[in-house]
Amino acid sequence: MHRSDYEQYLLAPLRALTAGLTPLMLSIDQDLVTTPKRVISRIHRDTRFSRDKSPYKSTLWLTFKRPLSEWQDAPAFFFELGADSWRYGMGFYAASRETMNRLRQLIERKPAEFERMIAFLADQDRFVIEGEQYKRLINPAVPEHLLSSYQRKSVYLVCNRPSDGLLFSRELMSELITGFSLLEPLYHSFGKLRNNSNKGGHRVQN
Repeated sequence: MHRSDYEQYLLAPLRALTAGLTPLMLSIDQDLVTTPKRVISRIHRDTRFSRDKSPYKSTLWLTFKRPLSEWQDAPAFFFELGADSWRYGMGFYAASRETMNRLRQLIERKPAEFERMIAFLADQDRFVIEGEQYKRLINPAVPEHLLSSYQRKSVYLVCNRPSDGLLFSRELMSELITGFSLLEPLYHSFGKLRNNSNKGGHRVQN
């Protein structure tokens, strides 16, 4: 690997992005981890349990998340860079079945509240809802326009872009700050799902 090229053209810009985004991240959630060593992904792949033995990752990313003891089931902000594209957004990396059941309970019991949570999506063209979906319909009574969230095994909001001039400009920081700020209210709503003690509703067994 060309170590000096990696450090100059990838690692240094990612460190600059981390530093520039840190004030916003801490204003959103003071418990988000912002240390560059924890935020920036490693370029070396862990090949111990993978059939793919290539030594380096094909993408690099930033992830602003809570401490390791809770990050997997808590929402996080991310920026990901690939060879031909880049993306950023917010959501769950791998939400537990319990957390997603709570989201489904919210949609079933308080659809108007959930619609308010995602109402901003109708007024913007940055983010779309993604995440693996169950193939079978879990609850036929759920309105069709809410199924995109209801049917997910995990869920996140993402802006997908091809490699373009914005990626290599000073405007990238402003784009991320604007986008992450737009997602802040939903980040807090997602975070509350982990502490919701309501029982019942449709539960999905994996």
